[in-house]
Amino acid sequence: MSLTDRWDRLDSETRTWLLENPGCLVLPRALSAKIEEEAQGDIERDPHGQIVLSRADHNFIRDKAEAAGTIRVPAADFQFFDTAAMPVIKPAPHGKHAAEAPTDAQ
Repeated sequence: MSLTDRWDRLDSETRTWLLENPGCLVLPRALSAKIEEEAQGDIERDPHGQIVLSRADHNFIRDKAEAAGTIRVPAADFQFFDTAAMPVIKPAPHGKHAAEAPTDAQ
């Protein structure tokens, strides 16, 4: 499947969903079924009934979403929005109140 070739055949609701979810690499079953109905010809689906987007399709959607203004992330930067921020780990204190390492205490 190539979204570049089928983009104009997709309804506005499907295109809007794709533009609002540009990081999606596997399309949900309901959306996959809808795209398959609208497309002319067979579309390859995984065993779960979902469409797995190719790298070219993913880049195409990101470019369209960036042009539409739904995202403003450069294509080379990948952000994981569902992960927590990394904690800041401060170095151990130095000086007379610092604890000695077990190998240093003899």
